[in-house]
Amino acid sequence: MHTFHNPDRFMSDLRHILSQGRKRIGLLVGAGAPMSLRVSDTGALVSEGGRSLMPGVEALTTQSIEALGGQQRTAAEAIRAELGAAANIESILTRIRLLQQALGPAQVHGLDSEGYKALGAEVCKKIGEVVGAPLPKERNAYTELVSWVSGTLRAHAVEIFTTNYDLLFEEAFERSRASYFDGFTGGHLPFFDPVSVASDDLPPRWSRLWKLHGSLGWALEGDSIVRGRGRTASQLVYPDHLKYELTQKQPYSALFERLRQFLLTPDSILLTSGFSFRDAHICAVLDEALAMNANASVMAFQYMPLASEEPACKLAYERPNLSVYASDGAVIGGVKGVWRPGDPPKNWEDIRATFWGPRWQGEQSNFLLGDFAMLTRFCALSQATDMSAQATRSDAVVSAQAGGSPAAVAVALANVGEAKA
Repeated sequence: MHTFHNPDRFMSDLRHILSQGRKRIGLLVGAGAPMSLRVSDTGALVSEGGRSLMPGVEALTTQSIEALGGQQRTAAEAIRAELGAAANIESILTRIRLLQQALGPAQVHGLDSEGYKALGAEVCKKIGEVVGAPLPKERNAYTELVSWVSGTLRAHAVEIFTTNYDLLFEEAFERSRASYFDGFTGGHLPFFDPVSVASDDLPPRWSRLWKLHGSLGWALEGDSIVRGRGRTASQLVYPDHLKYELTQKQPYSALFERLRQFLLTPDSILLTSGFSFRDAHICAVLDEALAMNANASVMAFQYMPLASEEPACKLAYERPNLSVYASDGAVIGGVKGVWRPGDPPKNWEDIRATFWGPRWQGEQSNFLLGDFAMLTRFCALSQATDMSAQATRSDAVVSAQAGGSPAAVAVALANVGEAKA
């Protein structure tokens, strides 16, 4: 007994929803998203070869530690070795900050409390140097997403939640002259205003950008969190695993609460891309909100096969209003199944090419929207009634060749899209 899911049916309904501008739509964007952009050594977008605009977490960990020097690098490498398989830049920062709080004048790996304070600041600085790359000048996934967001008359603002602390979304909005609000207000020293985040009384044409893990350019000055300090300001990036404590402090408490309130709003749809579902604190918010609001739904677009997306699938089995769309199959309505396209209706082949096909030349066809660039292209084309399969596919490939990583509607779609054989 096998279960099959027909991607045509689900994507037809999603395309209809995205084109209307009536639903409350949000996006949760993780570290896999900027990996979908391939650039040359000069930072120009390329269709083949090149490198990812941003490295994955593992590469970021290696680059950040190798950029340290002297005793700081020795201590960071020792911590990484102690953590073993669990070691990444976030868990290493967690250990550094725990040692900073606990040691006092005592030393571990040659550093005392003040030494680990300096090490934590230096690691954040190195992270900022790695992820501070500018957005390519060519049309790309970020500019296409902003074009879709700002190009439709909407009843509700689109809300973008991201765990990334690069400035790619800000650049894309500003390049398109599209209005957005990120929680800060003021001109000379824009300061974080949690009241404005909670009240959400700006007009719908102002998109919302919520940076759950902080951002480059944010700084703590006196009692205020301020913005506009440039890419070298990195003291408020990448909160560590002590998030249960950190999320009770500003600005994180207001931003996490905004995610919770979005999911508690009737008829809200959250699309995730490049998000691995390994952040326990964000997953706890998703789990709680989906349990409380059956009319909300999360559609998780994952780059890898289902077998490699265990954290996302686990939550999808427990919450049927969260669906996982992986390259080889899906978990929809709590039911796992493999993809099996049906007989396409008239003029559907070109639309199918925006979400189904070979990822690389010579490969078999699979579901493509786990790639952030393909998902943004799908959104951008949701209002198109006539398009060329060659244009939609090749243009998206120019925007991204590598793809992302480990990033009520779901139940309704399951009712029409699930077939058993």
